Amino acid sequence: MAKHRSYNMLGTIAVVNFPKGTSKKEKKESAEKIMKENKTIRTVLYKRGNFSGRLRTMKTRFLAGEKTKEVLYRENGCVFRFNLDNSYFSPRLANERKEMVSKVKKSDEVLVMFAGVSPYSIVVAKGSKAVKVYSNELNKKANKYGEINIELNKLKDRVELVPGNIKRVAKKLANGCKKFDVIMMPRPQLKDSFLREAFMLSKKGTRIYYYDFCKVEDLDSKVEMVKEEARKVGKRIKIVEVKNAGDIAPYKIRCRIDFVVK
Repeated sequence: MAKHRSYNMLGTIAVVNFPKGTSKKEKKESAEKIMKENKTIRTVLYKRGNFSGRLRTMKTRFLAGEKTKEVLYRENGCVFRFNLDNSYFSPRLANERKEMVSKVKKSDEVLVMFAGVSPYSIVVAKGSKAVKVYSNELNKKANKYGEINIELNKLKDRVELVPGNIKRVAKKLANGCKKFDVIMMPRPQLKDSFLREAFMLSKKGTRIYYYDFCKVEDLDSKVEMVKEEARKVGKRIKIVEVKNAGDIAPYKIRCRIDFVVK
């Protein structure tokens, strides 16, 4: 029997990565073995490629157990419901989300860009004394789950969805003279940095947490890019921390660049 390379557990669902060329029979046998060895798993799916596109969606196929792709997942004292095929969610970022709680001060107003089903927004709102967290996401299906998750976590008074393209949303908020104390940017792998929009919604003292992807040796050039984007719009910034927020491939990382607008 072919062995599965690895699998991720999200709630009661296991998502398996198989080596190329694995037969249907081998996949089915592997799925049944996973369910037998782990009684908490009720559904086994297999991954048909990585997250792709601007909406960061992936495709899975059903293998065994209950026929569902909807997850109920618990993390950092919060609960999240989402569909694996139409909403991005990474359990590997649980520690990042927890760390972000410590970055928020009492009475801060926080903006989370690229919020997905709102895990950053909800974890931060529940764990900190932020007065309000604004949650922005382009994906309409993810926003529907975001609304459900805000209600599930009893945060309707402290988390507000601001759905849509961040370029348009930022202009609308800026036109209303809205500025934030904290801006979190857990970006997908896109060419646009969207720092222009973040600076548009910043003021003196705004703390920005910018995520990007790069080779380990290119980290310094990412920091220089952030400084250059600030210069372009006439903003002065101070880099506070640069960290590896997780390995995503050999010698390639998700980085986080923390800085303050001066």
